[in-house]
Amino acid sequence: MTVRLPVPALVVLVGPSGAGKSTWAERWFRPDQIVSTDRLRGLVGEGDDDQRAGTDAFAVLDLVLERRLARGLVTVIDSLGLDAKKRAAWRELAARHGVAVHAIVFDTPADECRARNKRRGDPVPAKVVAAQIESHDAQRAALDREGFAGVHAPGPVRLLAPELVAGHSAAEDPGADPVSLGFGLQLARFTFTGGPAELRSRLAAIARAADDAGFESLWVMDHFIQIPQAGRAWEEMLDSYTTLGFLAAHTERVRLGALVTGVTYRNVAHLGKIVATLDVLSGGRAICGIGAAWFEHEHRAYGWDFPPIAERYALLEDALQLLPLVWGPGAPPFKGAVIEAAETTCYPRPLQEHVPILVGGGGEKRTLRLVAQYADACNIFGDPATVAHKVDVLHRHCADVGRDASEITVTHLSTAIVDIDAVERLRPRQVTAEQYGARMGAGAVEDQIGRYRALADAGVQTAIVGLPDLDGPEPVERFADVIAAFQP
Repeated sequence: MTVRLPVPALVVLVGPSGAGKSTWAERWFRPDQIVSTDRLRGLVGEGDDDQRAGTDAFAVLDLVLERRLARGLVTVIDSLGLDAKKRAAWRELAARHGVAVHAIVFDTPADECRARNKRRGDPVPAKVVAAQIESHDAQRAALDREGFAGVHAPGPVRLLAPELVAGHSAAEDPGADPVSLGFGLQLARFTFTGGPAELRSRLAAIARAADDAGFESLWVMDHFIQIPQAGRAWEEMLDSYTTLGFLAAHTERVRLGALVTGVTYRNVAHLGKIVATLDVLSGGRAICGIGAAWFEHEHRAYGWDFPPIAERYALLEDALQLLPLVWGPGAPPFKGAVIEAAETTCYPRPLQEHVPILVGGGGEKRTLRLVAQYADACNIFGDPATVAHKVDVLHRHCADVGRDASEITVTHLSTAIVDIDAVERLRPRQVTAEQYGARMGAGAVEDQIGRYRALADAGVQTAIVGLPDLDGPEPVERFADVIAAFQP
């Protein structure tokens, strides 16, 4: 059975000499992740078998653990693990650094342990091995009660983000009811193989694949310079609404929107005209994502005002009231806190009777209250516990303003990598593969299904996914198996 471990994690191996601990660790972990007490004895003594150096070796072990856990690094303790006091001390140390501790218990038959030990170049004395086996047998039942985050038999290892580990456990619950969940695809980067000359063809292929894979929506960021969270400033970044028009021409079914339009970047009435045009030319598939904007560098670079946050929220609230007027009947004037329009004229009108408005951000005092007052959807981040809390806050705002919370779609933005082999290729040099994989949500299809089930249980109705390995249609096609698991 696969052992799913969170990143970071402290892994404690438990078993007598000859149980196979070192062999298992060396197969599934890099050498720099394994801290072996035998090797530490060799470091501070006269060799790996220098038992007189044991006290010093464990002192070095404690120092190494302190430094590694403080940095959030996956660490495997390759020792006998048969001292309950030491196990308790390791769990306490890990808890101080917020790192989960998992035990891998090697219940290898005693005869096999003895036979393996005899084959060693310098075998452990038989009486010592017998005492270790007896100690292991005596402590085995207590390990499940000691407070480990998980106690596992040795097996293939998969290092995952904590929410993927938790989600997979929840998905395995035989009493769990089926859940439905919609999916959107976010296009956050346009630095594809072949550069700008191939961008058009690759983007069209990705859009068609998303339509075919079962994604309900396609999203682009509303930025003009690549943001630091996604790449470098000199990487390709397409204009959002021009790109959405292009995507409309290459798709038939998916809805289209910016996640999210910065309210400071355009005259809001003009934005209404742009979204209405997109809706008409896409056959009624536009969604208006909008937010208060945050990327100050971009504003300065393009010469846009970047007012204080309170003014940006006032602008956002005016926009949420003005846009439906632009798309609605007649041409009434509008006068808000900061926006004034003599008339709200827009022809042709959107094909949709009501263009959905999504507000980005999970701010509990202002953003989610604006969602409750004016929007059709919100977009939030975080693990299932965070999501459940945000949904509860949203529902309380809805109650305060007399809004039916069921009218608001809860969307969630995250990244996912289904092709685990891509992690090593994509990771920055200064970041370990397991750290990058956890940060980007790398996991096999079954891991992803568990993760998104947990989000659905927390209140998410649409999961918007960015695929860091997106360079063509293949990652989209791989993700189709995840989408299929949530279809009725």
